[in-house]
Amino acid sequence: MSSIMQTAAPTKSQSASRVAPANGKLRKFLPLYLSIAPYYILFLVFGLFPVLFSLYLAFQRWDGIGTMTFVGWNNFYFVLTDPIFGKAIFNTFAIWVISTIPMLCIALVLAFLLNQRSRSKLAYQLCFYIPNMTSIVAVTLIFQSFLGDQFGLINQTLAAIHLPAVPWLTDPWGIKWSIALMVIWRWTGYNALVYMAGLQNIPTEYYDAARTDGANTWDIFFNITLPLLRPIVLFTVISSTIGGLTLFTEPQVLFLTPANNGGPGHEGLTMALYQYWQGFASYQYGFGAAVGWIVFLILLVCTIINWRLVQRGE
Repeated sequence: MSSIMQTAAPTKSQSASRVAPANGKLRKFLPLYLSIAPYYILFLVFGLFPVLFSLYLAFQRWDGIGTMTFVGWNNFYFVLTDPIFGKAIFNTFAIWVISTIPMLCIALVLAFLLNQRSRSKLAYQLCFYIPNMTSIVAVTLIFQSFLGDQFGLINQTLAAIHLPAVPWLTDPWGIKWSIALMVIWRWTGYNALVYMAGLQNIPTEYYDAARTDGANTWDIFFNITLPLLRPIVLFTVISSTIGGLTLFTEPQVLFLTPANNGGPGHEGLTMALYQYWQGFASYQYGFGAAVGWIVFLILLVCTIINWRLVQRGE
């Protein structure tokens, strides 16, 4: 009996010795865990939970008040067969193309030219960033006062010099160009600053060697600057794709109609505005959640395509 007790006693002490270091480590790192806990709690409440709940909601019919009804894939079927959603997809991609291509090209040229200057560079950088800091609602209202068909400043000026008015907010492509101009004005300076940050990381020895060999400005731009800026270009293309395909505030404020339907003939209706229209204006939250997941898949595919195209050029 005594031999058994002697055998058991070390076993308890050994287990206690194992638990003690674990408790010591927990006591040591507990303040660190508590310091980062608020971030993860907020992420779970405001990040992960809404995503998972929207996925669950996409398979339900719910008006926000009554009980939920499981409908399976019906919400996705109705979205994909709705011709208005098809028009929203076309409008979104059309606005994205006519805004992103000129915006990034202008931003790249501005950054390249400004990088050659040594004076007033900071002042130009501040001017470039001002549009990005301005309220989107305020900018849209200002553009609305400029582009109005009857009382807009541009058409009033054209009428004063006996030129025909431009149907900015009633013509299908006039609407798209009006929205694209706001996007270009807002984000060109920001992208120019991103490109400038990339240009400043390119060693000046490359430029000096090219000038010694007789290369002009545009030879340097196409043969040195562009290849070395490829990762930065990829970042701006992907971020512009995400921003362009989730465009909401500009068309929503530009056409302040009760239904928020994107103006005449739904010509300014984007995918994000369509989601708002179905989910919040029509109180079809399951339908709106399904639209959100379809838009997410479209964004994912476009991002992968952009990444592959840029990587293929390396």
